[in-house]
Amino acid sequence: MARPSLLLAAFGALALAVAACAPASDTSTAASPAGSAGASADTCAKDALPVLTAGKLTIGTDKPAYEPWFKDDDPGNGQGFESAVAYAVADRMGFTKDQVTWTVVPFDSSFAPGPKKFDFDVNQISITPERQKAVDFSDGYYTVKQGVVALEGSKFAKAASLAELKSAKIGVQAATTALQAVRQVIQPTTDPSVFNQQVDAISALKNKQIDAIVVDLPTAFYVTAAQIKGSTIVGQFAATGGTPEEFGLLFQKGSALVSCVDKALGELKSSGDLAKIESQWLTSSAGAPELK
Repeated sequence: MARPSLLLAAFGALALAVAACAPASDTSTAASPAGSAGASADTCAKDALPVLTAGKLTIGTDKPAYEPWFKDDDPGNGQGFESAVAYAVADRMGFTKDQVTWTVVPFDSSFAPGPKKFDFDVNQISITPERQKAVDFSDGYYTVKQGVVALEGSKFAKAASLAELKSAKIGVQAATTALQAVRQVIQPTTDPSVFNQQVDAISALKNKQIDAIVVDLPTAFYVTAAQIKGSTIVGQFAATGGTPEEFGLLFQKGSALVSCVDKALGELKSSGDLAKIESQWLTSSAGAPELK
């Protein structure tokens, strides 16, 4: 058996010989920063995007798809605020209109835990810490306020404060931030009537089964203009007293697509295009007094 000192000497000589024979290019490659080639690649290039179907962008929303967020219950026509936003984001990411596919996703199942059948969902979904435990969100694309709708001539139609709504029987859709806002901000003496679908709450108000409904403000304008004759917007209020409530595009938890969608949204904001879309499709809040 060779002695350790002789083995070490032999190994050192071999290492020097290998180093002397290495090409100069090997040394430069070893010295280059790790990952420099990957950092220069455009990870948001269309062909690199981690979408469900190569060359396609799959977007989810509920059915019916209500105005003013969509038009004629057809998300694919590009009309209505959220349809227009979805196509603008798709365009920034390199997808043409015919490369966008829509799929029906019920509102409350969109933010349930588990695999998703869409790349992102757009459906007036507010970003909340509770929902973020199960799904991911983009940056906000719309700042939300809640609107109160009542029948003209009713006891609550002229309410000028939240306190004056405490005795009202209020209807609201299940699993929405509007429901949270009613319970936490208005705090009525009677727990709100909760409906699975927004249209059911609207029908209940039409039939005078409830005194008022609470929905996001643009929807309140649409309800009074097109869905309930003889209704009026009592006023608007913020759902929380802290950070403004925002709608976000929703993704499966851990989606690698979020950063690229945020990049597209950022470009739409900085160019002014997002503000133009909002101006085109959403009614001004004028005529909806602030309730405090």
